[in-house]
Amino acid sequence: MITSRWLGSDAPLLVGLLANHDPAAEKYAEWTGRACRADGLRYELRRLDHPLQVEAALRDANDDPRVHGIIVYYPIFGTEETFSGQGHDDYLRDSVDHKCDVEGLCHTYRTNLFRNVRYMDPPRNLQKCLLPCTPLAVLKILAQCPGCYEEASGSMQGKVVTVINRSEVVGRPLAAMLANDGADVYSVDINSIYRFRSGGRLEKCTDDGTVTPETCVKQSSVVITGVPTKSYRLPTSWIQPNTIVINVASYKNVDEDELLHIPGVIYIPMVGKVTVAMLERNLVRLFENFHHPKAKLLQQQRELQQQQQQGAQQPWYAAIQVYTAVAVTALLAMQLLRK
Repeated sequence: MITSRWLGSDAPLLVGLLANHDPAAEKYAEWTGRACRADGLRYELRRLDHPLQVEAALRDANDDPRVHGIIVYYPIFGTEETFSGQGHDDYLRDSVDHKCDVEGLCHTYRTNLFRNVRYMDPPRNLQKCLLPCTPLAVLKILAQCPGCYEEASGSMQGKVVTVINRSEVVGRPLAAMLANDGADVYSVDINSIYRFRSGGRLEKCTDDGTVTPETCVKQSSVVITGVPTKSYRLPTSWIQPNTIVINVASYKNVDEDELLHIPGVIYIPMVGKVTVAMLERNLVRLFENFHHPKAKLLQQQRELQQQQQQGAQQPWYAAIQVYTAVAVTALLAMQLLRK
């Protein structure tokens, strides 16, 4: 229990929006509620009868001062387009207020992630950015695997990783996070392969057959699969001895029995419960960054200081504006006197 952190205020409230009957989403919602209640956090699941109700429910949650975190359980519309031209689920992700985005997938956190910006308030650097829950869970798991991260620097410098599936929720942000930690990452999707490297370097691999999913996996010490289809199987013949294999999909993307016959392989078949722990972590961070009474007081003080500074520092053109106003007034007066 972590209730002592909320002395003087209610525990953080997480609101879940569920508008589908996807078994994985149902299970995720169940795990989330159970974990929050066990750890002294508040959780409220709002079931919606139709997908078109989600946007209005999301706006209500954004505007509700009692709500400290919001999670939308996808998929809702899948690849269906909106008037904005992007997938409707992507549109909903960007509609979550960054002060309540417990998943860390809205535009603000996503762009900061891809630019490796780690704080919301530079140069003070007191409010850390949020990271997407499932990719963060994978990194926390890798940190516990022997030899994956360097103990001294805490980086994955020199490691090659292959991430199979480049979804906006897991695959793409995970590849960027691994590259931010120093790894050389191959992002494999159905039609293309990209290479992410530290320092924000990104390149598309050529289509001449020299770089294939097989060549990427064979040179990787870490392989992460996230293909959301029951039929996909990663060929175990590609996996090298002593490789770490993590499955983040709701289906098992690899034959477990064959995989475990490979010497030294470490296999993590699911990450769901660690993802829920990262969800709680993000909720606490949102509360401390934006919703705790102390955080609100500090924000008010900063806004007051900014207003005072703006009032004290008149722009260089202020004198010109005053002169222009006086001159125009004088000209108008002269015109009226002539009449």
